[in-house]
Amino acid sequence: MAHRNPTPTVDIIIELIDRPNRPIVLIERKHEPFGWAIPGGFIDYGESAETAAVREAFEETCLQVELVKLLGVYSDPLRDPRQHTMSAVYIATAVGDPIAEDDAQGIGVFELWEIPSSLCFDHDRILRDYRYLRDYGLPPKVKG
Repeated sequence: MAHRNPTPTVDIIIELIDRPNRPIVLIERKHEPFGWAIPGGFIDYGESAETAAVREAFEETCLQVELVKLLGVYSDPLRDPRQHTMSAVYIATAVGDPIAEDDAQGIGVFELWEIPSSLCFDHDRILRDYRYLRDYGLPPKVKG
């Protein structure tokens, strides 16, 4: 009997530390599902989650990031309409101006109070958890 497992992915919340209030970078997806998303993607075979996060951030935003913290692991079977994925979500810092590349057709820099409502996947939940961490210095509560 073949095993079916979630596909490992990474998402990277990139804080621009050379700007006031440390705004974050979101991409506008070029492929379905369309909408705004945290940069990220699939972990390649033989690649660590950390290496994948740095690679995906650069491929989609042209920013060299420094990983700061693991926000959490998100694994709801319905988080990605294409397939069951499990994402390690990192908080990273960068400086400079992001440029949309790879799977990004557009890019934006947003303060936390101006995040677009048309977020893909479970990125609304992830950004709520991130905001809770930034506002209160506490990690998000584990939810099933």
